[in-house]
Amino acid sequence: MSTLIRGGRIVTADSDFVGDVLIDGETIAAVGPQLEAPPETTVIDAAGKLIFPGFIDPHVHIYLPFMGTYAKDTYESASRAALVGGTTTLIEMCCPARGDDPIEAFELWLGKGERSACDYTFHMGVSRFDEQTAAALREIANRGVASLKVFLAYKGAFGIDDGELYDTLSLAKELGLIVTAHCENETLVAQLQQQLLAAGKTGPEWHEPSRPRRVEAEGVHHLMTFAEMTGAHVYCVHTSCEAALEAVQAAHLRGVNAWVETVIPYLVVDKSYAELPDFQGAKYVMSPPLRDRSEQPVLWNALRSRLISTVATDHAPFDFAAQKEMGRDDFTKIPNGIPSVENRVTLLYTHGVATGRIDLATFVDAGSTQAAKLFGLYPRKGTIAPGSDADVVIWDPDYRGQITAAEQEMDVDYSAFEGWEIQGRPETVLVRGAVQVAGGKFVGELGHGQFLRREPTHF
Repeated sequence: MSTLIRGGRIVTADSDFVGDVLIDGETIAAVGPQLEAPPETTVIDAAGKLIFPGFIDPHVHIYLPFMGTYAKDTYESASRAALVGGTTTLIEMCCPARGDDPIEAFELWLGKGERSACDYTFHMGVSRFDEQTAAALREIANRGVASLKVFLAYKGAFGIDDGELYDTLSLAKELGLIVTAHCENETLVAQLQQQLLAAGKTGPEWHEPSRPRRVEAEGVHHLMTFAEMTGAHVYCVHTSCEAALEAVQAAHLRGVNAWVETVIPYLVVDKSYAELPDFQGAKYVMSPPLRDRSEQPVLWNALRSRLISTVATDHAPFDFAAQKEMGRDDFTKIPNGIPSVENRVTLLYTHGVATGRIDLATFVDAGSTQAAKLFGLYPRKGTIAPGSDADVVIWDPDYRGQITAAEQEMDVDYSAFEGWEIQGRPETVLVRGAVQVAGGKFVGELGHGQFLRREPTHF
């Protein structure tokens, strides 16, 4: 079965022209002007629309046991939300607890994805490194996982010590895996939390002072040193501030192979949201925390200059009622996360492209192409080219609307962006040639998504 997307403005990270996209089955057969459609081809008129490669969110949490509760989404809800938002591939953090068996954890997470409507893969979390870990990680890599995740935070839970960090990076270098890392100094966080709580400072507004910018920057510097010593390739997730970016820039000058991710909340909301009264600020508690508004121009400039490679979400959905409220009397017990997998691409377009902060090529590169290249998916994903998967987003730049929890697909009881105006939206979204979104609504099939096996590329 073939589909012809006719007459749209096709934008990739390195091209921009008006033309057609011919899809044969699950792959793109041809791209160019005035393509001929084979008999019985379904034709989609994209005149006046933008045509993008399917977007990739390289940092989500869907199944997540965390802080005494579980993230609310399943792959059913999260994949629908992702697709309505233009994201056709999710890379989830597989986060076993320190005592869990890595292979059993991987298989648990893998099983959760079977009902996904979009494609998916994983970063394999390393929460300890002992005599069995290396063999387990080798097997998981052989099963198609080409990236790892470490936490330099959450002491006593997901966090690893320096010996484990060195061993993980050394193995990653050997196997050609890239290591994604949550960078904060866990000891400083623990000490600052204790001091604030002892002083009676218990509300969500004290979350940011317990994990200030310098604590994040020190974590990045620490990772860069270990990457330099081992030769491993590393990727700093959810980078929030100038001081952390400077630590990466300094490492670049020393030849360290390092890349930077930021997440959409840091670009559009600031720490004043976490200071809202009546515990409403708990809706905006994530780690590293939202920063002062003065950090946002720095992040946008770093994105435009490509010091920041990717824009993800760190999607971690917890209800305000019953879950966020677990920390009403102690901010350290508020489950961390801002649900945003559904809103990432529209917010990036509205506050980035529509305002002139970034151009369309950067929008596509940061939202799709760089993730595909860094994590072993390119050119299958992340571009519109013959032979690539037919993951295509037809974007209506003239659409105007509002974000509201009442209409979202995410299975959570609030929106961090309630009432916000958006410009443009995904009108039609295809995953491997199948229409999963039409008219901005999910019309697809749960279970259509596939686990994406990846090969190591970071030797």
